[in-house]
Amino acid sequence: MQLELRHLRCILAVARHLHFARAAEELGIAPPSLTKQIRDAEQLLKFRLFHRTRRSVSLTSAGEAYLPGAAAVLAQLDAARENGLLAERGQLGRIRIGYVASAVYAGVMRKTLMRFRELHARIEVTLNEVPMEEIPAAIADRQLDVAYIRPPMAFPEGLQATGVHRDEFVVAVPADSPLAALDAIAPPQLRHARFAVPEQDFGTLEVARRGRFPAPAGKRPGPLIAVMASVSLDGTVAVVPGSVCACITLPGVVYRPLTGKPIASEIALLHRRHENSRAVRAFLQYARGEKTG
Repeated sequence: MQLELRHLRCILAVARHLHFARAAEELGIAPPSLTKQIRDAEQLLKFRLFHRTRRSVSLTSAGEAYLPGAAAVLAQLDAARENGLLAERGQLGRIRIGYVASAVYAGVMRKTLMRFRELHARIEVTLNEVPMEEIPAAIADRQLDVAYIRPPMAFPEGLQATGVHRDEFVVAVPADSPLAALDAIAPPQLRHARFAVPEQDFGTLEVARRGRFPAPAGKRPGPLIAVMASVSLDGTVAVVPGSVCACITLPGVVYRPLTGKPIASEIALLHRRHENSRAVRAFLQYARGEKTG
């Protein structure tokens, strides 16, 4: 026989009450059964835990030395069980979130993360900006759990994109350009412009298609802030999400809407189609409920 949890619970109950009948009542067992559990525990430990007389119960010196460690073990086991239950309910765990920089500007990401953290304080959320082309592999390989992206994007069959925000593309142009004098810019008017192309080139390609000119082979500076710096410093134009207008103000850059049917600019959450983590599933469920646009 080995010392078991039932023995520890009996020892601690008797130590709390220093009375076998009251300890037995707390545990929901008969006093003779409790007496046997204590006797078995003492036999296994090879020392007496309690001095017992007909009128009193007290801890032995060995019992006093043993009790703190036994209580700590039981508390750790109870805490571990509680953590397991919280994780099972999606209230405890870790979520690794990636994002492309442009997803931050729309506000939906900030709103969702702040409120989710308030509601799920015991879920650890880590954030990492990741180049867009690296995101699908990072999620498939479980380096990330979810990521805020700008569709369209190619990704493996095991992943899924869920839209959480929608606005429309606009054009960023140099303030001293003739284009800046227009209230709105028609795609054909950008035929001879030099483009700085963002990581997500969908808007740029659609403008070229509507304007009936070849897809721009312009510079690709990388993150959206670098694209905007190119407009400010190098005299290029850029097709960017409308949410950027309120977030990035650079000297010499103005924004103009596009004429015609709006070109949708979206933010989506990319995630595994069949997710096992309850914490991640809780985040996805919450993020879907918080989507805007």
